[in-house]
Amino acid sequence: MITLALSKGRIFDETLPLLAAAGVEVLESPESSRKLILPTNQPDMQVVLVRATDVPTYVQYGGADLGVVGKDTLIEHCAEWGQTSLFQPLDLQIARCRMSVAVPEGFDYAGKVKQGARLRVATKYVNIAREFFAEKGVHVDIIKLYGSMELAPLIGMADAIVDLVSTGGTLKANKLVEVEHIMPISSRLVVNQASLKLQQEPIRRLIDTFAAAIAEPAAA
Repeated sequence: MITLALSKGRIFDETLPLLAAAGVEVLESPESSRKLILPTNQPDMQVVLVRATDVPTYVQYGGADLGVVGKDTLIEHCAEWGQTSLFQPLDLQIARCRMSVAVPEGFDYAGKVKQGARLRVATKYVNIAREFFAEKGVHVDIIKLYGSMELAPLIGMADAIVDLVSTGGTLKANKLVEVEHIMPISSRLVVNQASLKLQQEPIRRLIDTFAAAIAEPAAA
């Protein structure tokens, strides 16, 4: 049995066409089912639903053979756990967005940085933010939050945030503006090393099918 770890939402939805290319159909919707283990039309494959931040951990410790996880989550996981047993064969090029620095409208970010001011930065992505500002030589105090990052600057708790941005609509609605792009983000396929050895043929076949499905639009 091959177990694929997915999180609900955009990653789940955008992984479905890749699974379809491999002849795999998830038989129940995570929106209508209360199950955490979803069957597929392939008797030797199932999908487990976990939080996005837990996908690398499930794959690392063998709770799942494969998983789909955002680059942001993967970077944070590896920074916290060090070298892991995760094999990362593919950038699936799905769930695309960007990691950015945003500040309230009218905040002189460039001036503060130039003056060497110490900034308070709210983020869930502590390691990404810390490394980014360290490379720029900017002194920051990191405030770790798990959600509603946009609120922190609005109530004066932080000068800036580091967060994922897709359309920018949420920032605009909260009168925040992007001032720096840190990195593009997309989702990766991660594989447990032991699973790759024990189930090499079916997992390699799945990897190859995903790779071909990704290449098709580019070829077209």
